Amino acid sequence: MDTPVHTLPKEERLSCRKDISDLLAHGTFCDAPGQLRFCYRKGTGSGLNRIMVSVPKKHFRRAVKRNLLKRRIRESYRKQKHLLDGTGTDILFIYSGKEIMDYAGIYSGIGTIIRKINGNERR
Repeated sequence: MDTPVHTLPKEERLSCRKDISDLLAHGTFCDAPGQLRFCYRKGTGSGLNRIMVSVPKKHFRRAVKRNLLKRRIRESYRKQKHLLDGTGTDILFIYSGKEIMDYAGIYSGIGTIIRKINGNERR
Protein backbone atom coordinates (compact mmCIF):
# COMPACT_ATOMS: atom_id res chain seq x y z
CA MET A 1 0.00 0.00 0.00
CA ASP A 2 2.28 2.73 -1.29
CA THR A 3 -0.50 5.14 -2.07
CA PRO A 4 0.14 8.77 -1.19
CA VAL A 5 -1.75 10.19 1.74
CA HIS A 6 -4.26 12.78 0.48
CA THR A 7 -4.87 14.86 3.58
CA LEU A 8 -4.25 18.49 4.47
CA PRO A 9 -3.83 18.75 8.25
CA LYS A 10 -3.63 22.03 10.10
CA GLU A 11 0.16 21.72 10.42
CA GLU A 12 0.42 22.03 6.62
CA ARG A 13 -1.38 25.38 6.54
CA LEU A 14 0.59 28.58 6.78
CA SER A 15 -0.95 30.67 9.55
CA CYS A 16 1.80 32.21 11.67
CA ARG A 17 2.06 35.95 11.03
CA LYS A 18 5.87 35.89 11.20
CA ASP A 19 6.11 33.04 8.65
CA ILE A 20 3.70 34.81 6.29
CA SER A 21 5.69 38.05 6.44
CA ASP A 22 8.94 36.11 5.84
CA LEU A 23 7.36 34.44 2.81
CA LEU A 24 6.21 37.75 1.36
CA ALA A 25 9.54 39.47 2.06
CA HIS A 26 11.93 36.74 0.89
CA GLY A 27 9.79 34.57 -1.38
CA THR A 28 9.81 34.30 -5.15
CA PHE A 29 6.67 35.53 -6.97
CA CYS A 30 5.71 33.83 -10.25
CA ASP A 31 2.76 33.58 -12.62
CA ALA A 32 1.15 30.32 -13.66
CA PRO A 33 -0.88 29.81 -16.82
CA GLY A 34 -4.47 30.74 -16.28
CA GLN A 35 -5.57 32.92 -13.44
CA LEU A 36 -3.19 31.85 -10.68
CA ARG A 37 -0.11 33.51 -9.19
CA PHE A 38 2.07 32.08 -6.49
CA CYS A 39 4.85 32.94 -4.10
CA TYR A 40 7.11 30.30 -2.65
CA ARG A 41 10.08 30.01 -0.36
CA LYS A 42 12.19 26.89 0.01
CA GLY A 43 14.24 25.83 3.00
CA THR A 44 12.10 27.29 5.75
CA GLY A 45 13.29 24.71 8.28
CA SER A 46 9.76 23.78 9.32
CA GLY A 47 10.04 20.23 8.01
CA LEU A 48 6.64 20.53 6.32
CA ASN A 49 5.36 21.93 3.07
CA ARG A 50 2.82 24.59 4.08
CA ILE A 51 0.32 26.51 1.97
CA MET A 52 -1.86 29.58 2.15
CA VAL A 53 -4.62 30.56 -0.30
CA SER A 54 -5.71 34.10 -1.13
CA VAL A 55 -8.68 35.19 -3.23
CA PRO A 56 -8.99 39.00 -3.32
CA LYS A 57 -12.21 40.65 -2.30
CA LYS A 58 -11.60 43.20 -5.04
CA HIS A 59 -12.65 40.72 -7.74
CA PHE A 60 -15.17 38.62 -5.77
CA ARG A 61 -17.27 40.65 -3.38
CA ARG A 62 -19.35 37.67 -2.25
CA ALA A 63 -17.72 35.41 0.34
CA VAL A 64 -19.49 32.39 -1.18
CA LYS A 65 -17.52 32.77 -4.42
CA ARG A 66 -14.22 33.42 -2.63
CA ASN A 67 -14.70 30.36 -0.44
CA LEU A 68 -15.59 28.22 -3.47
CA LEU A 69 -12.34 29.17 -5.19
CA LYS A 70 -10.30 28.64 -2.02
CA ARG A 71 -11.83 25.17 -1.58
CA ARG A 72 -11.02 24.27 -5.18
CA ILE A 73 -7.41 25.43 -4.83
CA ARG A 74 -6.87 23.60 -1.53
CA GLU A 75 -8.43 20.41 -2.92
CA SER A 76 -6.26 20.57 -6.05
CA TYR A 77 -3.14 21.01 -3.94
CA ARG A 78 -4.18 18.25 -1.54
CA LYS A 79 -4.47 15.75 -4.38
CA GLN A 80 -1.11 16.73 -5.94
CA LYS A 81 1.06 17.61 -2.95
CA HIS A 82 2.90 14.29 -3.16
CA LEU A 83 4.50 15.59 -6.40
CA LEU A 84 6.30 18.37 -4.51
CA ASP A 85 9.98 17.55 -4.00
CA GLY A 86 11.44 17.89 -0.54
CA THR A 87 10.03 19.47 2.59
CA GLY A 88 10.19 22.90 4.15
CA THR A 89 8.53 24.85 1.34
CA ASP A 90 5.97 27.58 2.02
CA ILE A 91 3.60 28.43 -0.83
CA LEU A 92 1.06 31.23 -1.21
CA PHE A 93 -1.51 30.69 -3.96
CA ILE A 94 -3.15 33.89 -5.21
CA TYR A 95 -6.19 33.72 -7.48
CA SER A 96 -5.83 36.70 -9.80
CA GLY A 97 -8.64 36.18 -12.30
CA LYS A 98 -11.97 37.95 -12.53
CA GLU A 99 -13.97 34.89 -13.59
CA ILE A 100 -14.56 31.70 -11.62
CA MET A 101 -12.44 28.88 -13.07
CA ASP A 102 -13.75 25.34 -13.10
CA TYR A 103 -12.10 22.68 -10.96
CA ALA A 104 -10.25 21.07 -13.90
CA GLY A 105 -8.58 24.37 -14.81
CA ILE A 106 -7.49 25.02 -11.24
CA TYR A 107 -6.24 21.43 -10.88
CA SER A 108 -4.02 21.75 -13.95
CA GLY A 109 -2.80 25.19 -12.80
CA ILE A 110 -1.75 23.83 -9.40
CA GLY A 111 0.05 20.94 -11.15
CA THR A 112 1.93 23.46 -13.28
CA ILE A 113 2.88 25.45 -10.18
CA ILE A 114 4.23 22.35 -8.42
CA ARG A 115 6.28 21.44 -11.50
CA LYS A 116 7.68 25.01 -11.66
CA ILE A 117 8.69 24.89 -7.99
CA ASN A 118 10.39 21.51 -8.50
CA GLY A 119 12.12 22.75 -11.65
CA ASN A 120 13.51 25.87 -10.00
CA GLU A 121 15.01 23.73 -7.24
CA ARG A 122 17.23 21.81 -9.66
CA ARG A 123 18.80 24.92 -11.24
